[in-house]
Amino acid sequence: MTRRAISTAGAPGAVGPYSQGIATESLLFTAGQAALDPSTGALVGGGVEPETERVMANLTAVLDAAGCGWDDVLKTTIFLVDMDDFAKVNAIYGRFVSDPPPARSTVGVAALPKGARVEIEVIARLR
Repeated sequence: MTRRAISTAGAPGAVGPYSQGIATESLLFTAGQAALDPSTGALVGGGVEPETERVMANLTAVLDAAGCGWDDVLKTTIFLVDMDDFAKVNAIYGRFVSDPPPARSTVGVAALPKGARVEIEVIARLR
């Protein structure tokens, strides 16, 4: 199985030894995306809703760079610092995913890098 790194200026650069995404012949695995502005690397302000919008935009850019879109997403994992944010994140997330929606896990975590409140990763098919 071959693998290639996916990289785009439309999502924040890696802040450690990882790739924005790794593609195989048929699948894309993205790194978890937090609400970092790709041009500054700073966390967007304003709470979980603007953070979720930025996360979804970052993921859209990585998907696009790999040649796929939200209709190709098979599985997502959402990490939340506060499970009380679930409904707000879910409403924004729901605007991006296609029917049938991908399988999903949502996990409550103690903390995320750079003080983020939400992080999302995806697995998608490549055509």
